[in-house]
Amino acid sequence: MEVTAVATQGGYGSSDWVTSYLLMFSDSGRNWKQYRQEESISGFRGNANADSVVLHRLRPPVETRHVRFLPAAWNPDGRIGMRVELYGCAYRECAARVGAGRSGSDCALALAGFQGCLRDISINAREVDLIAVQQGSLGNFSDLQVDTCGILDRCLPNYCEHGGKCSQTWNTFYCNCSSTGYTGATCHHSLYEQSCEAYKHKGYSSGFYHIDPDGSGPLEPFLVFCNITDAPWTVLHHNSSAVTRVKGASPARPHSAAFQYEAGAAQLLATVARAGHCQQELAYHCRRSRLRDGPGSVDACRGPLTRGDAASMGPSPTQGPGSSLGSFSAAPPHLPGEVLQGGSSIRLDLAQMRTGDPGQMNDTGLLSHKEHLPVTRIVITDTGRPGSEVAYRLGPLLCQGDRSFWNSASFHTETSYLHFPTFHGELSADVSFFFKTTASSGVFLENLGITDFISLELRSPTKVAFSFDVGNGPCEVMVQACSPLNDNRWHLVHAERNTKESSLQVDLLPRVAQSAPTDGHVLLQLNSQLFVGGTATRQRGFLGCIRSLQLNGQTLDLEERAKVTPGVEPGCPGHCRTYGHLCHNGGRCQERPRGFSCDCELSAFTGPFCSNEISAYFGTGSSVTYSFQEYYSLSANSSSYAASFHRDTTLAREMIVFSFQTVQTPSLLLYVDSFYKEYMSVILAKNGSLQIRYKLDMHQDPDVFIFNFKNMADGHLHHVKIDREEGVVFVEVNQKTRRQMSLSSGTEFHAIKSLVLGRILEPGGHVDPETARAGAQGFAGCLSGLQFERLAPLKAALSPGRPALTSVRGPVSASDCGAGDGAARELTHARAGDSGPVDEGEPIADAARRDSAVIGEHSPRESEGVHLLKDDGPLRSYNRVTVLLHPGSGRPTPLRRHFAVR
Repeated sequence: MEVTAVATQGGYGSSDWVTSYLLMFSDSGRNWKQYRQEESISGFRGNANADSVVLHRLRPPVETRHVRFLPAAWNPDGRIGMRVELYGCAYRECAARVGAGRSGSDCALALAGFQGCLRDISINAREVDLIAVQQGSLGNFSDLQVDTCGILDRCLPNYCEHGGKCSQTWNTFYCNCSSTGYTGATCHHSLYEQSCEAYKHKGYSSGFYHIDPDGSGPLEPFLVFCNITDAPWTVLHHNSSAVTRVKGASPARPHSAAFQYEAGAAQLLATVARAGHCQQELAYHCRRSRLRDGPGSVDACRGPLTRGDAASMGPSPTQGPGSSLGSFSAAPPHLPGEVLQGGSSIRLDLAQMRTGDPGQMNDTGLLSHKEHLPVTRIVITDTGRPGSEVAYRLGPLLCQGDRSFWNSASFHTETSYLHFPTFHGELSADVSFFFKTTASSGVFLENLGITDFISLELRSPTKVAFSFDVGNGPCEVMVQACSPLNDNRWHLVHAERNTKESSLQVDLLPRVAQSAPTDGHVLLQLNSQLFVGGTATRQRGFLGCIRSLQLNGQTLDLEERAKVTPGVEPGCPGHCRTYGHLCHNGGRCQERPRGFSCDCELSAFTGPFCSNEISAYFGTGSSVTYSFQEYYSLSANSSSYAASFHRDTTLAREMIVFSFQTVQTPSLLLYVDSFYKEYMSVILAKNGSLQIRYKLDMHQDPDVFIFNFKNMADGHLHHVKIDREEGVVFVEVNQKTRRQMSLSSGTEFHAIKSLVLGRILEPGGHVDPETARAGAQGFAGCLSGLQFERLAPLKAALSPGRPALTSVRGPVSASDCGAGDGAARELTHARAGDSGPVDEGEPIADAARRDSAVIGEHSPRESEGVHLLKDDGPLRSYNRVTVLLHPGSGRPTPLRRHFAVR
């Protein structure tokens, strides 16, 4: 039979009971094998009195015909006394387990022997006596267990997590983690980051990504759109983003709209809980539809708010006619037409706007209380009267930031630590965190049991050690770095221990793993508090910062605990030393309380990492002039960087970088003039060759450098870099053609006056004929990424608050024409049909939703019936909308647009 559990009692009404025993099993009753359980290899715990029943489940179960109980210890005041019971079911018998073998010493390939159990073996119709084989009187044997079947189902219980498929050999099991979204020996470790914030700090751009908010926890990864800005936004769409119009609804037959998101309820709530801020926009229009039925109807917008969720769409109610306010307050569950879901409901009370229609009302509001999000249902009950109609649109759920990613604590003394409840990771335990320090050693965390323990520490400046004991003796996995880890930069540590192996990884160093014993203990049994930043003995404490500490996907709130712990402070400043390399193209890393940002002021690029080129399309005859200074004095509006180009300043060097795309020849790409009639120009000649001209002495002819290896007015994007060091000019074209040239006209550029892009409006008589001809023609096409020393003239020209010394003539407009291949890289993770470039300052509300209704300024692509309304109508009617939410805990695009029904 298959025995699945055993139970024991002492002798009835006596002092006789067994306190521990061994369990033996056999198929014939002659050869016995001990059953070993995880909790105690030495035996089973028995009884403490004569009457109570002690039951032990056998995991894995044992297949046998005979069972023997061997008392190991008993009540010292009595004798051995046992009542026993077995639990199980019928099972096929086995007589022998045969191991792998090899036949013939000269075989090219060894044949794998049979592994399993055989019974009723007969040769020539005569049954073989296996006991005689065992005793040596008949034949011989090797690696054979006689009279017992030792097959173990190593996939029961199944230690493969997250849907991993278990398979086994004779000695061990394996997990197939394909298509699970997880990896590792037991499919425990998630392949994906936990938030868009984490993707940003790996240098990823905006796009669609899978996130796994609880890491190795039970929730599956799911797809979101990450709008990577200074504080990244997570965008979650639902199944009804278009404008919905409602007629004919009544309390008896309400309109009820349920919203299904691209993630499940638990995944949504985990995302909202992890975010620093979430929001969802609800735009609403109604005509001749009441807010509340019956006498005593009031405008709830004029009353006090009971939950604090409000979005003002105009002047406050105290400012007189024309005001509007969209407010959100708790709605009593007995109101007509309400449907409760999960015990949470919200009523949207809408004041009327002046629209020109006495019965028309519009409003748009933001739900920003995380406990109200996401919206899962809207119910409308009063559109059944003649001329009554409602239209609404619910935006996507948008969440910003990641509170867990920056949750940190600073440890100032070796005796300080934080303590938390016992860590429960009996079968699988993973620990991940960031640390930075200048100390040479220290314990990151420690948790003890009676004999078991788990510990992570910085053993030396280059060594991190992961130690534990589950009853098989202490085990240690160590990673040694090539460079010191106490460099005051953030370093990521990930340690994991499961029934198959233990592993440790630091940053991007190779992962170090160690296999677990095949038949040893597997349960990690801890019972003390978890100590973070130190130990229970207050020795070898950690000095430095620990951030984003997670155990089995759950984040420990270090900051909250640090507020009440001496020697520990919440938070940890200084992130640019680690993440500053993510700021490109001259962007400067700036510290923030919870992270960093890239200052792109001095860069010709923009975006969260200063990696998005500033590009402009120049129409025929257009011109951009950037004036560095007036002749006699600098303008009061001049920037501090422009002030550095004073008329007495002499430039012995400058670096110019830009890209262009055109089919026009001749063309003037760039022209820099001085008050002393010195200049430099970059032009395309009539034949499309690139020419660079320097005239640094008004009494000499310009130096001309011609790149005529190809026609560069070919409609393709070309990159140019010019770097002058006194009389030597280095030129790089398309990042591969490089030339070095010497100047004869001078080595210094005196009193720079202005920089011109496109047509030269005032060329002057000192300009050579080729430059004058190109300057008169100007430039038509794309200019991108223009950087002159620390100035970005093109960026200044396109900025809304254009500097006073920047002038634009003709058609010049912002464009993505200079993105080139970078645009493809930017949307590497986006689905086909993505809605376009990313707005750096605000969340994208409808990425990849071209079939959605557009809320915004009117355009030919805008959905019929949606446009911007003026606040010029009297306040007239009301309507009631009930918005039902998940009982969990979220900010959308700041568009303030309204619906009109035609």
